[in-house]
This record gives sequence, C-alpha cells and structure tokens, in this order.
Amino acid sequence: MTKHKCGWCVGDDLYEAYHDQEWGVPVFDDNTLFEFLILETFQAGLSWITILRKRENFRNAFDNFDYKKIADYKQDKIDSLLQDTGIIRNKLKVKATITNARAFMKIQDEFGSFSKYIWGFTDGKPIKNKLKNYKDAPANTSLSDALSKDLKKRGFKFVGSTVVYAHMQATGMVNDHEVDCFRYNEV
Repeated sequence: MTKHKCGWCVGDDLYEAYHDQEWGVPVFDDNTLFEFLILETFQAGLSWITILRKRENFRNAFDNFDYKKIADYKQDKIDSLLQDTGIIRNKLKVKATITNARAFMKIQDEFGSFSKYIWGFTDGKPIKNKLKNYKDAPANTSLSDALSKDLKKRGFKFVGSTVVYAHMQATGMVNDHEVDCFRYNEV
C-alpha cells in the first residue's frame, strides 16, 4: 500500500526521498542548520529541486558547509566558486554565504549555539500546522517576518521572510506536512 505524501514531492524520486527523510524533521545541529540556511539562500528565486540536484556540488564547493572555513574565504576562493558550473554562480549569493558564516559564528558566541538562538523563536518546539493541502502553506508568517528582521539586523544577507519560512519548514521549526501525509505525525 502506498503511503500518502505531500503533493509537492510526488513524482520525483529525489524530491520524495528528501520529503520522506529530511523535510520537516526538527534540526538542532548547528552544522545542519547552517547547510540549510546556505541552500535556502541559493534557492531564492529558483526551485528547491534545482538546489537539491546540486546539493552534493554545493557540499564539495563550500567545504562541506564548514562555516569556519567559509568565513575565511578570500577572493581567490570566491573567483573559483564563480567558475564552478556545479553550483549557482551568483556573485551576491556567494558573498552572502561568507557574510552569513561570519554572522552565524557571532550568534554562536552570543547564544552558545545557533540552534539555541533560532529555536528560541518557537520556544524550542516545532509549530504544528494543520494543512489539508500543501498549497495552503503560507510563504511567510509574522514569526518568519520577525526572525528575518532579526537575522538582517545581525548582518545576514538573503534572509527575507520567505527564505526564512522555507528554512523553518525544512528544519522542522514548522511542520507543514499535509495532515494526511504519513510524515505529519512522524515529525
């Protein structure tokens, strides 16, 4: 018997695997939170499947999303990234990744971890929505607005409310699985 899944992922093996194993699972690990933040940054204006298909290339290009290394990138590394056809070669997004790595570490210094900081916006617990259809999910909320504003105040780039809400969905801060989806109660 086939399990019901959120409609957005059905029909693409990579999308379905991502949906079934990762999307909406609460993430408290700083390294993984940073990876998703960077991937969401590059996704801005593009489809998520485009980013998923390039995810391994991003891992290789950005030193496995090691924010400490990324924070120290110099111009030669930026030039190399802008020549890498395996990733999205957007100069502003590449530079934002470096800026965001530095801002990320400042938050770690202030709060002890990025996880403590970001999960503080939901009191450490996922928000469980009750969507009948994935198309009913908002693009942003007052919470993503507030988090976006705070991240920008702390120096982050490419963290508009829609990008932040997608990050919240991906990392399980918000459970936007359809209520009939087999993952809804699992995450």
